[in-house]
Amino acid sequence: MSTLLFFLGTPLFLAQYTEVINSNQPGFSESPYGVGSGIYQFENSFFLRSIRLAPNFPMEQYGGADLRFRTSFFSERLEFNAQVQYQKDQVIYNGGSDQLTIGAKYLIHHQEFQDRTKEIRSWKKRNAFDSKRLIPSVGVSLGMNTDVINEINGSGSITPKIGVLLQHNLSSSFTIINNFYCDKIGTNVSEFIHIVTITQSFQHNYSLFFENKTVFQKNQNNTNLGLGLAYLFNKNLQIYTAGRLLFEGEASGFYSSLGLSYRIDRHQDNYK
Repeated sequence: MSTLLFFLGTPLFLAQYTEVINSNQPGFSESPYGVGSGIYQFENSFFLRSIRLAPNFPMEQYGGADLRFRTSFFSERLEFNAQVQYQKDQVIYNGGSDQLTIGAKYLIHHQEFQDRTKEIRSWKKRNAFDSKRLIPSVGVSLGMNTDVINEINGSGSITPKIGVLLQHNLSSSFTIINNFYCDKIGTNVSEFIHIVTITQSFQHNYSLFFENKTVFQKNQNNTNLGLGLAYLFNKNLQIYTAGRLLFEGEASGFYSSLGLSYRIDRHQDNYK
């Protein structure tokens, strides 16, 4: 569940639809905003994960794919999504795992700001910081994840995941997203997850992000630090890459990914 929201200076109104694609990739966080009605969006990335359990242990390598689908209907505030993650172990187990997650999110609060670009009488007022930007937009998410095929440690059970999604638009090009999740609720491997993503857009087509994801488990905490770059090829297509440092208990390693997001735009404005 990742997030990189590509703003490009485009304001988000109560309707979720934006003129350019907004994608949750290549970050792991999730914006409280949906894609908008009539949008069918695909976010696909391919990754390589390498980790060493101890200094004298061999490096374990995993390759995989993260495939996502997002759409909205019924309400502009409500989004439905599905995610399939496949990972194949290349060293020790020579096995693989699949996980399917189906979920939805709802925008509870959309924070509005003053349009200071139309202020022509005062340069100071036009460039002053709007304190309302310190109040985040808020969303909630609910998902159900299951091991479709897991040859290594799959339980075959269905587990819930709930989250609170916060987004601060500190400027038209600078954004901070915070996610708080409770995952695998009701199991002995339940997790609490916090993700913070900082995104800066520049030159109209590029977006740079930094992210910290920490997973709090019963026996250990896992942290990864990520840095990535996204490029808007056109208003419906975005490509991106990211690299991460992994710290999982006594183990450490790295994670790299490359992917693209594209959408089919069938959105129609509702007029009142």
